[in-house]
This record gives sequence, structure tokens and C-alpha cells, in this order.
Amino acid sequence: MKICRFVTDADPAYGVITGEPGEEMITQLVGDPFYQGIQEAGVAHKLDDVRLVAPIIPRSKLVGVGRNYVDHAQELGNEVPTSPMLFLMPNTAVVGPNEPITLPAFAEEFSYEAELAVVIGRICKDVPLERVPEVVFGYTVSNDITARDAQRTDGQWARAKGFDGSAPLGPWIETDLDPEDLRITGRLNGTTVQDGTTADMVFGVAELISYISQAMTLLPGDVILTGTPAGVGPITDGDRFEAEVEGIGTLTNFFRR
Repeated sequence: MKICRFVTDADPAYGVITGEPGEEMITQLVGDPFYQGIQEAGVAHKLDDVRLVAPIIPRSKLVGVGRNYVDHAQELGNEVPTSPMLFLMPNTAVVGPNEPITLPAFAEEFSYEAELAVVIGRICKDVPLERVPEVVFGYTVSNDITARDAQRTDGQWARAKGFDGSAPLGPWIETDLDPEDLRITGRLNGTTVQDGTTADMVFGVAELISYISQAMTLLPGDVILTGTPAGVGPITDGDRFEAEVEGIGTLTNFFRR
């Protein structure tokens, strides 16, 4: 099931996307599916007639995972972590599909990172590995945009990875997906620059959720960014980046200074 958030001429609403490519329809939902379940509102829209926005704005937090692919750690000259390397991002970092992102003036070097993102569906703490599927609402696509020069100079990564617009999410949440071997690709101005698979993650989705939940309570709508494969590179004014995850879709954003 594909769950989206969209705007017509009213406030953002949730919906379920159905139909064949090019003929998709959105069935609007009553309220918030994270707390009210899937309740149809009896209103439908053509996908082409609405504007998709970020499928979730976390009420609590986004948790990023650094260097979770061996080839990505190596391309930046870093050691592969022996346990998940975590960082937090504010919900003000989130933007949606097709939104322009203004790169902040405090840095000069920015890079893209196509990633699989996990959306938590229920409050949970100390989740055993075998029960992780019970707490996952679904999966979406993310682009963990990073200010590399700030990342190198700052002791913490909050500024380098948490600035406004640094965490695009979308285009929707896929609730029925096996995350163990999904192809992740990134295209910069139409050229493929990243091509990997979640099978190469150092720590898989279940390990990450279990590990993170040992430290902090996860709430409905929290988002975990699971890391990026090799091929990261610079983005600048006028660039277009497409992050695609197999089984979900493509997240496109544009950049400006």
C-alpha cells in the first residue's frame, strides 16, 4: 500500500495511491493514519491534480546512520564502524518531492546521499530483532544531503546534516516491502552516480531498529535513514538529484544557492 501526503487547495491530507502508472488515483484518508488507522474519507483525486508533499513530518525525530555501507566508508577514507554510528536530525530538515532546496551560506561543499528510510508505526522501546516488523509502518526514499566542509570541522554533525531542507523524503510510504535486498540508485542531472543494494548494508534494518530502540523510545512517525552506498559527490546551484529505491519510487529535488 502506498501512503502519501498531498495538497490541493486545503491543508495537507493523507491518502492511499492506487491504479496503474499514469492513471493513479488518491483516495483521501480521515485524519492521520499513524493514530487513526486507514479510514477512507470518500473523496478521490487524480494524482496529477494534486501536489505531493513529504509523506511524513516526524513529530519526534529523524535518526541517521553513518557509514553503513563499506564502499561508502572507504570512498571517504573512513573506517567501517563496529556498531551503528548514529546522529539526530530535526524535523525542520524534512522537505518533500520536487521541492527546491536552498543550500545554506555557512558551507561551500554539499553532497547527495540516496538512502532507504524506515518509518516507525508504533511507540516502541528495546525491540527484539524478531519483533522489528511489528513496529515498522513502511519505507520511503530519502536524500541525506550533507555539508561536507561543516562535517569535517564540527565535532558533531547536527549542523552538517540537519540544516533546513537537508532531509528530503518521498514520494510516498510503501507499507508492503522486504528491505533486505533493494536496489538504490542516485542520478545527478540524469546521470547515474550511485548504484547499490541494501543487501550490502553493514547493519540491516532489523539490527538498526533494535539497536536504536535500546537507547531511545521510538514514536509513530519517527524516521530512520539507513545509510548510503558509494558514489556520493557534489551538488550545487541548478542541479537536479533523483534518489530511487526499488519497490518504492523516485524522489526528485532541485538545488539552488
